[in-house]
Amino acid sequence: MAVTLAQAINAALADAMEADDRVLMFGEDVGRLGGVFRVTDGLQARFGEQRCFDTPLAESGIVGTAIGLAMYGWRPIAEMQFDGFTYPAFEQIVSHLAKMPNRSRGTVKLPVTIRIPYGGGIGAVEHHSESPEAYWAHTAGLKVMTPGTPEDGYSMMRAAIADDDPVIFMEPKRRYWMKSEAELPVETEPPRQAVVRREGTDATLVCYGPMVRTALEAAEAADDEGWSLEVLDLRSLAPLDTAALIDSVERTGRVIVIHEAAMTLGLGAEVAARIQERAFYHLESPVLRVTGFDTPYPPAKLEEYWLPDVDRILDAVERSLRY
Repeated sequence: MAVTLAQAINAALADAMEADDRVLMFGEDVGRLGGVFRVTDGLQARFGEQRCFDTPLAESGIVGTAIGLAMYGWRPIAEMQFDGFTYPAFEQIVSHLAKMPNRSRGTVKLPVTIRIPYGGGIGAVEHHSESPEAYWAHTAGLKVMTPGTPEDGYSMMRAAIADDDPVIFMEPKRRYWMKSEAELPVETEPPRQAVVRREGTDATLVCYGPMVRTALEAAEAADDEGWSLEVLDLRSLAPLDTAALIDSVERTGRVIVIHEAAMTLGLGAEVAARIQERAFYHLESPVLRVTGFDTPYPPAKLEEYWLPDVDRILDAVERSLRY
């Protein structure tokens, strides 16, 4: 039976709560409603209001509560209802969640998972379609994951909950309804390594989260042009799998990095820097980026022009091949 990304994450949450009574799920409307995107649907009915519950509209309080619960031995999962709602919790995440284990020399563990639906493509209003992953990947002490398939949605969520370190779990909201016929995995080991979604020889498309499907569509369209494109899904943004990047560069010699977030100081800049430092002599052309623009996220009617798409990716590939 086909499983969507939302269903896969829901199954991971349920299985983790079933396996460990210390796992809690809370946030705005995650209980009776089952979340805005229904990712937590049925969890309160199954596990009760003590383990899956609604909170006030106060993101700083949600994360602060998660930190306190973790210090007392619980394994909390906190949902930030939308990406743009995370900023009121920035102080708690950066100054306390990310720093407490180091501040205590490892004596305090904070096994907190913060779920953040992120990215655009759903026709939403302001502060509902942002891509703040660079903030979290830049913050030492946080691990940052983002799945690009339902299978990864399950295994990566299970791994995040089981991790003794705080994890920012970025869920590409416009891919919640993406389906897969594959069975959900049974292993829950942290998928720290990037994975090649499609092999190629002419150039590598580096992507993650919502752009995985877009990159695969571009690679398929490139076949008509006679171009063989490799698609590398990073999966983990912090830590970043540098070895996989270098291996792919050695195979193709050209790299195009794709993400929805604005270009300046986005993840693409870090990817380009690492490749330049460690694989410069394997490059046949400069690393290029296809990203959102350096503007606030636009109104819904304009987002299709703002988001990276197949045409913009293929234009970058053509420029790369011309060097």
